[in-house]
Amino acid sequence: MDIEKTGRLITNARKKAGLTQEQLSEKIGVSVQAVSKWETGRNLPDIENLIQISELTDTPYSVLLGISNNGISAESIKLRTRYFDEGNMFTRMRSFAVAENLSETYRALQFMREKHLGQFRKKGKYVKELVQYINHPLLMACQAHALGVKDDCILSAILLHDVVEDTNTSLNELPFSDEVKQIVDLVTFSVSDGQTKQEATQQYYNAIRENGKACVVKIIDRCNNVSTMAGSFGHEKMVEYIDETEKYILPLSDALKNNYPEYSNLAFVIKYQIISIIETIKNLVVI
Repeated sequence: MDIEKTGRLITNARKKAGLTQEQLSEKIGVSVQAVSKWETGRNLPDIENLIQISELTDTPYSVLLGISNNGISAESIKLRTRYFDEGNMFTRMRSFAVAENLSETYRALQFMREKHLGQFRKKGKYVKELVQYINHPLLMACQAHALGVKDDCILSAILLHDVVEDTNTSLNELPFSDEVKQIVDLVTFSVSDGQTKQEATQQYYNAIRENGKACVVKIIDRCNNVSTMAGSFGHEKMVEYIDETEKYILPLSDALKNNYPEYSNLAFVIKYQIISIIETIKNLVVI
């Protein structure tokens, strides 16, 4: 490995991110002298520090190490900003709602669009275009419907699942049935006073497990999120998210398959999708 080249690459990444050596050293928790030694090729950062530099400068660690990507760039492989257009998905779901008499789903489409107006998904590392936030719940709803979910309450809850958590809307302000509000409440994460995040997380998934429709919403939500995390999460965040997915979501899909047989096929397909994605990412993030 060319240590001097790595040093130059770290310098370039730091400057591109608008950081001084002092700022970078403070964020990582090392001395300015250590950063200086890295950048002048007198020393090489350990793997943990390298990952932090990668995340702070939004630069793949393979680039910092000078590992060639064989000329591959974001432009050459045409990274997608979105998988499907939100306008087309909105029209698709509205057509299903009318044809199948899904009255709450029909109203949820408009309500969700109004509440998330002006909100956007987290922008990917290598793309510049902003994607409307509603792309996420719409994609979930289309996926659920394609997998045979025709339940009005489930589809409505999917469309509304982030409204309470991400907009200034309380659960009681949702103009929908009690069952829809119950599902939305179950999939809305919060930490009560006196609780640790770990305790709240365990309680959260235990409650979801007792409601088959909430299980459907949650595993589809996670499937959608893991499918896009490689473009927007840093290395450490991806590792944490994969760990949580394996600890809570995969068992949740098993509970759905075993306890709610009407959703067993959906549980199988979603579990396969999640596992295939996270196993691919595992192989890519291992150095």
